[in-house]
Amino acid sequence: MQAWIDFFTTDYGLMSLAVIAFMFVMLGYIGWYVARHVKADVEEHDRLVREGRAQ
Repeated sequence: MQAWIDFFTTDYGLMSLAVIAFMFVMLGYIGWYVARHVKADVEEHDRLVREGRAQ
């Protein structure tokens, strides 16, 4: 129980919490960014296939 108290009340605990939260935010952003670019590339490939210019 003392670990939770230290985690939420001390400067190093709050900094750890901030870093953990930041990592989850970055994980979400990178996942969204990659998914968006994969979707765009798939749409571009499908367009090229329809036009008969795919490699």
